[in-house]
Amino acid sequence: MSAQALGLARTFLFVPADRPERHARALASGAGAAIVDLEDAVAPERKAAAREALPEVFGALPAADRARLLLRINAPGTPWHADDLVLVAQLAAARAIAGVVLPKAESAGQLARLAEAAGPQAVLVPLIESAAGLAAIDAIAAAPQVLRLAFGHLDFQADLGMACDAQEAELVPVRLALVLASRRANLAAPIDGIATDWRDAERLAAEAARARRGGFGAKLCIHPAQVAPVHAALGPGAEELAWARRVVEAVAQAGGGVVNLDGRMVDAPVVRLAQRLLALDAQAPPG
Repeated sequence: MSAQALGLARTFLFVPADRPERHARALASGAGAAIVDLEDAVAPERKAAAREALPEVFGALPAADRARLLLRINAPGTPWHADDLVLVAQLAAARAIAGVVLPKAESAGQLARLAEAAGPQAVLVPLIESAAGLAAIDAIAAAPQVLRLAFGHLDFQADLGMACDAQEAELVPVRLALVLASRRANLAAPIDGIATDWRDAERLAAEAARARRGGFGAKLCIHPAQVAPVHAALGPGAEELAWARRVVEAVAQAGGGVVNLDGRMVDAPVVRLAQRLLALDAQAPPG
């Protein structure tokens, strides 16, 4: 999967690094990408063993699956981060992963060091999870090899001492900041945080709809059952696709430039939106 395809992916499914029997299942779930998690999903006493096992585990996967595989390492400043960077360099050199998710991202320097370890072929996904990360968001978004920003809304609330309800109205400006920073840096649309109860279909639907309205292009998932509904909710509908096809056809017939469609001007930003909707629809496999 190319970086462009990962930029269009709508679902990123977490799977524990120390449960290798689940890695292939996560990749077969229909998710756009699987995030093998060395951070929250692995207890401190199991991290070293999980890290040591991953090169062989990933090496056994087909190349097409490794191209949809991201690794979430431990955050800068933790006792495990330096060893995780060594692992990243090893995996990236073997083309065993497509990229790295960096938790608690708070500076461009952290991303530069990670990019150096990962090499030029790997993409980076910084998680904004703190006030410091939000303050540095433009520098983080502009750092080398960053593909998309992601929002760790639970850690963000903990960092600020917030106690949001299910609506999370207090986080509206924070989510907007991620969308704006992504646009300023010409990144793919950002990735929203997890829905914590995978059995609550109603809340998942509400969160995915909120993400779509707010300009997010994907959502983090913690269970395979979340993948299909999130994928559907974040994709274009039939009416949007029909409109997008008409826009592209009208521009093509006019030979480019500004055209008039149904009495409304169609200029470059509108054409880009139409093209993105069609690219999302063409994405395969679903994710």
